Amino acid sequence: MEQQQKEMELANGKVNLNYEICPTYPAQGEIFKGFDALVTNILGDLPLCLLDGYIGVDWHTVVSNLEASFKSLGKEVRFVSVDQALLPTSSIETMVQPFLGGDDPIFGTKTSLSLVDFFDGGRLKSLIYNGSAQQIVVYGCGAALCSSTAPIVYIDLPKNIIQKRMRAGLVRNLGAQRLQDNKQTYKRFYFVDWVVLNKHKKALLPHISIMADQQESDTISWMYGDALRKTLKQMSQSFFRVRPWFEPGVWGGQWLKNHLPGLDQEVPNYAWSFEMIVPENGLVLTDGGNQLEISFDQLMYQESENVLGRAHRRFGDEFPIRFDFLDTYEGGNLSIQCHPRTAYIRENFGESFTQDETYYIVDCEVDAKVYLGFQDNIEPKRFKQALEQSFEKNEALNIEDYVQKFPAEKHGLYLIPNGTVHASGKNNLVLEISATPYIFTFKMYDWVRPDLEGNPRPLNIDRAFDNLDFSRKGQAVIDTLISKPVQQVLDEQSSVIHLPTHPEHFYTVDRYEFDDRVNILTHGQCHVLMLVEGESIELTTANGSKHVFNFVETFAIPAAAHGYSLRNLGQKKAKVVVAFVKDEACLNQ
Repeated sequence: MEQQQKEMELANGKVNLNYEICPTYPAQGEIFKGFDALVTNILGDLPLCLLDGYIGVDWHTVVSNLEASFKSLGKEVRFVSVDQALLPTSSIETMVQPFLGGDDPIFGTKTSLSLVDFFDGGRLKSLIYNGSAQQIVVYGCGAALCSSTAPIVYIDLPKNIIQKRMRAGLVRNLGAQRLQDNKQTYKRFYFVDWVVLNKHKKALLPHISIMADQQESDTISWMYGDALRKTLKQMSQSFFRVRPWFEPGVWGGQWLKNHLPGLDQEVPNYAWSFEMIVPENGLVLTDGGNQLEISFDQLMYQESENVLGRAHRRFGDEFPIRFDFLDTYEGGNLSIQCHPRTAYIRENFGESFTQDETYYIVDCEVDAKVYLGFQDNIEPKRFKQALEQSFEKNEALNIEDYVQKFPAEKHGLYLIPNGTVHASGKNNLVLEISATPYIFTFKMYDWVRPDLEGNPRPLNIDRAFDNLDFSRKGQAVIDTLISKPVQQVLDEQSSVIHLPTHPEHFYTVDRYEFDDRVNILTHGQCHVLMLVEGESIELTTANGSKHVFNFVETFAIPAAAHGYSLRNLGQKKAKVVVAFVKDEACLNQ
């Protein structure tokens, strides 16, 4: 997608910004458009086809269009919904209840269920019985469970489109007969529905005949499974950039809205940019004018060893590092919060590793602050009482009596291992470099403000106090939680600045600074990168792949690329942040 250029004022002067809202990767095969093409090329002569897909697909629209396409060919086809084989709703609700966290409004535990558990096995087999010569298309989430031999068409859907349809009242949970509150629907998505559907998609990926994308309501994009798998293979040896997406929030700011071309200007703010979060982002493939978006996890399901290299032993097909922006420019402070310790997140939520974070300051105003660690005289009992009283009476709290506040410094890295009290203050553009888990935030104090709908924001004071590390206070915060850069000169025009992370962080961060170019080896690790100062850089990988990346665009170099070079295309020094898994962390299980 071609973007117009804009200029913005930053502390380091004017920079031509050409951020690409919808980055693409060339497909290794043709991408087709439309239901007619799908029926003519694939479905027209199949006695049985399994039309599977992710939750949120508009099956009514899909089936209506396919029926019309078959009719235009003079063919009558029997469409059978796999939902006919689902267990009764009451049975499904009983089955999933242990994973939904009871009355907790946000948290549950990742399910151990599989998609087949939602169905009556006998009914599944009966769906494909055909007493006539009529063609059958079984459709819906789980359709491929009906047969192990019939061709599979799989329809994927980006997570932001699923959530948009959820908010419009168009999507229910698996097997549900009624709509729920959006927060409850999302909670079950995260802890149950997405878990079982991801397992199912992973199992199907090697066997899918057609991969399709139904985010456009009136048409469909699709490609052959062999071409998809070839594309993923090539991507795992060169580079990739996911499609970012953006969300408003109560503390959200104006930096992203003002400086990224193509963003909707009608929203009040943008609090987050999901730059690279495996469970949320998609990869957009392109072939001429046609595009197809697939979920990021498909790359990991097929090529995790190529992508992660040595870290594959520990993380399997879970991509371990995420990048996202927190924008508080002209906005507000984030809530005072912490994240769970490793044992706690495993035992309570079923995650395999925890939400260890860092804040990298890409831009900030002179008054911007970072809240980090406790005051030296912290008294846990008194602090908890003050938090509970503030919440119960809806009264503001002087949080600086308990939590330290530091000036935000551009290009500074603030370390937030699990259990650390923290928050970004207003007037920051924070690049959050973190372990991948992303919803496990225990809010303790939220400045007595409602959410965007005017409702009280839930706090998690008890959970926070189960995890807070009160030894992170006073001088220890300055000594251990604010990274101390170490510079190494590479040649007369380039250097690398190592930004050490905390011993509990399994990843580390470097910043390469160069006037002309720099060569970097992956050393068997996946590198996640962002140009944090400068205009644009040209990437060249060891296999000859080339691409230009612009200021504040996130991209990744898989371990299997082995090495790459970055060439500065701007007039001033380029600065590129690179995050990767520590070698010693690869051995930890």
